[in-house]
Amino acid sequence: MTELTLEVLWYLVIVVALGFYAILDGFDLGVGSLHLLARNDQERRVFLNSIGPVWDGNEVWLVVVGGALFAGFPDVFATVFSSFYVFTMLLLFGLIFRAVSIEFRSKEPSKRWRRNWDVAFSLASILIAFGVGLVMGNLIQGIPLDSNKDFTGNFLLFIKPYPILFGLTTIALFAMHGAVYLVMKTEGSLHEYLKGWTKQTIWIFLGLYFVLTLATMYFEPHMTFRMKEYPALFLIPLVSLFLIFNILRQMRKNNSGWAFISSSLSIFGFLSLFPIGTFPVMVRSSIQPDLNSLTIYNSSSSSLTLKVLLIIVLIGVPLVLAYGGYIYRIFRGKVRLDDHSY
Repeated sequence: MTELTLEVLWYLVIVVALGFYAILDGFDLGVGSLHLLARNDQERRVFLNSIGPVWDGNEVWLVVVGGALFAGFPDVFATVFSSFYVFTMLLLFGLIFRAVSIEFRSKEPSKRWRRNWDVAFSLASILIAFGVGLVMGNLIQGIPLDSNKDFTGNFLLFIKPYPILFGLTTIALFAMHGAVYLVMKTEGSLHEYLKGWTKQTIWIFLGLYFVLTLATMYFEPHMTFRMKEYPALFLIPLVSLFLIFNILRQMRKNNSGWAFISSSLSIFGFLSLFPIGTFPVMVRSSIQPDLNSLTIYNSSSSSLTLKVLLIIVLIGVPLVLAYGGYIYRIFRGKVRLDDHSY
């Protein structure tokens, strides 16, 4: 078993923060990806107001991930944000246009105005979800790093079948999560209508996940080495699949809150397969992976830096959790539109 060093502890901080981001901003992105499928303007307003009070706070976890990489693993931060520069810019554009779309849509009653911002909101959400999956897929496959750990490729190297499949699966996963969230936040005929969406998005995700699993086992067998070494780890994907099917069970029992909890836990379970398969590598090199890859040990900051930053994290993260919990408590319950709604 791996010793719990400062490097491992900081790696866990990043994994947990990424998990919170996937769960919390994941349903925001899922709602956005489904936004254009709403039947009328009233339903689209309900969609926007379901995430309106929380979407900006959910993005904080992405800042935590970026900050933890910058402070704890500066070489990884530099390599990822330079090699994936184009995707980083697209991600920023997506985040900007999603925010602007939410805020600007309700400023004019014009149908054309609202339709344009609806399209921008939905496309931005899909772009962010796909980009996150594409980057993760490339990190699994590996990117060309030379003996100096410098990136030697170009943008087109990232457009490959496996990362694209990973990106599509991520969109489907977040769409499922968003549909479950919408069921939890709505009532009446829209609530019943969205239950059908949940079933469809679950089966689409499971189909893509099955194909992705086969592709991973065949093309990226290194992702299964640790699970073969510790067979108990196979329980993680099995439990995650059980949680997916439990969503349908809870929906039939009208327990939409428990369905959302099952969806959230399943996302964290599926996401945990990434660090299980790649640890201790953070950026895998496609050129001599054993020598040129960036690991938590050869890319971390000094021990003193990690200790000081850990103290900051122990103070800051509970504050973020407390703020998030307070906001979710204040805005709990079903969405009901009024004069102050988007």
